[in-house]
Amino acid sequence: MKIGIVCPYSWDVPGGVQFHIRDLAEHLIRVGHEVSVLAPADDETPLPPYVVSAGRAVPVPYNGSVARLNFGFLSAARVRRWLHDGTFDVIHIHEPTSPSLGLLTCWAAQGPIVATFHTSNPRSRAMIAAYPILQPALEKISARIAVSEYARRTLVEHLGGDAVVIPNGVDVDFFADAEPRPEWQGRTLGFIGRIDEPRKGLPVLMKALPRIFAECPEARLLVAGRGDEEEAVASLPAELRRRVEFLGMVSDEDKARLLRSVDVYVAPNTGGESFGIILVEAMSAGAPVLASDLDAFAQVLDQGAAGDLFANEDADSLAEAAVRLLDDPRRRAELRERGSKHVRRFDWSTVGADILSVYETVTDGAAAVAADERTGLRARFGLARD
Repeated sequence: MKIGIVCPYSWDVPGGVQFHIRDLAEHLIRVGHEVSVLAPADDETPLPPYVVSAGRAVPVPYNGSVARLNFGFLSAARVRRWLHDGTFDVIHIHEPTSPSLGLLTCWAAQGPIVATFHTSNPRSRAMIAAYPILQPALEKISARIAVSEYARRTLVEHLGGDAVVIPNGVDVDFFADAEPRPEWQGRTLGFIGRIDEPRKGLPVLMKALPRIFAECPEARLLVAGRGDEEEAVASLPAELRRRVEFLGMVSDEDKARLLRSVDVYVAPNTGGESFGIILVEAMSAGAPVLASDLDAFAQVLDQGAAGDLFANEDADSLAEAAVRLLDDPRRRAELRERGSKHVRRFDWSTVGADILSVYETVTDGAAAVAADERTGLRARFGLARD
């Protein structure tokens, strides 16, 4: 099958949607399909062979964050060229309502279109206001996927219709087989995310650290991600700052090794999450997970059976839960075992097969419609059957 996938966000700025699309494309290629991904990217940026640049993106505030999107006449021309050259059996658009390549592709594409909705935003005034503009494009979509029940709810409430829920995927064995790094082990908390994006929750974790460090004198925190490191620790007493180590941006391999090394992975995100792929990666690596009790996180963690939850934006609740986990090796071992079993449902072997089933459904449907149209034309003009 020839599959075209559209990424709305800049390929050269890491993010959950980009990682999902990258991993989906590589899974589909491994199982024998021909895949091309269209994504915003600087033209001089080295790209995987399956990625086509649609030009440079611009930063736009979106869903409590800053997304790098691509929209305009040049982008529209590149979309049309990519569609013409690709002759795809199916187009898979991610976030088709964002003002980026997905919407342009919806307008320009013919044939079966699958759309995946990642965003969970129950009060999106922008989406409601834009609905009259979006409607003609959305009507061309053959099948809709939501990455979680909360993304599906946002879609239903704002745009109508429905979607099948297929979660984000992860290569479970990649994380499970990573080698821990000895220097990252020993009473260690871990955090991975953009340091200067408040909704990722690092300020809440920093507020909890004095109590955690007071009750667990040997504990420390490892932070991986881009942002202003000095500003991140500015609220901590000077004598505690040395117990926070910033690793900067890390490779996929080092991310897996970090998750394999920590005693507790902390996800203090405060909102705007529709899934939580980092929780799945952490469970895959065998890290006990402690997360804020966002609805999406609770669902990923099987309502607390596969990971501990604390009250969202409550630093005292976070600190109490973290100390309890650090002091309870039996509970950590229990979470490792439960998480490792629970996470198998998110492996690409399962998620990829579910997405392929959607592709096959829409392409079979398109083929049936085309056959009916040919039959109608033959009858109309008195032609014999092929």
